[in-house]
Amino acid sequence: MKNGTHKYNDRVEICIPMQPITKKNSQEIRYRTIVKNEKYKKVPYIVPSQQFTQYQKDASFFLKSLHIDYPMNIEAHYYMKTQGVVDLSNLHEAIHDIMVKTGVIVDDEAYFIVSTDGSRVHYDKDNPRTELIITPAEPTFPMRKGLKEKFQKNNNVKQRSMKLSKLRRNKIKRE
Repeated sequence: MKNGTHKYNDRVEICIPMQPITKKNSQEIRYRTIVKNEKYKKVPYIVPSQQFTQYQKDASFFLKSLHIDYPMNIEAHYYMKTQGVVDLSNLHEAIHDIMVKTGVIVDDEAYFIVSTDGSRVHYDKDNPRTELIITPAEPTFPMRKGLKEKFQKNNNVKQRSMKLSKLRRNKIKRE
């Protein structure tokens, strides 16, 4: 599979040529101060590790913003450079969150990601990577109330933003 994001008819193939990293390993607990009833209170919250944050940033280089908004199967093959213990569901959570953040898919809830059939964890010490195959699937879960409106609103904002960007580019070209 070629590195990056490639669209073929009704199929999308993605290859991220980096060691897959989970979101849950080495999470950090931080504290924020809130004021409640004129008293200061420290409230804990969890953030992903620096290692995952860097992986997310680096992996986004290989992902195209496709805004896939239909029910799909995401077949994922994770090639690990070590034979250590790894949790497939944590790998799925990490890559799904990255795909949402980069705009490959619009959301990772059950209406959109219907299945992850065919997914596996493999060992390849010389070429660690993540290979994804996204194909349409029959919906098995009803669309949540308000979800369609949310994405229509987001698409309208994106379309207006794209039109403004195009107008700015045209203006610069004319000058």
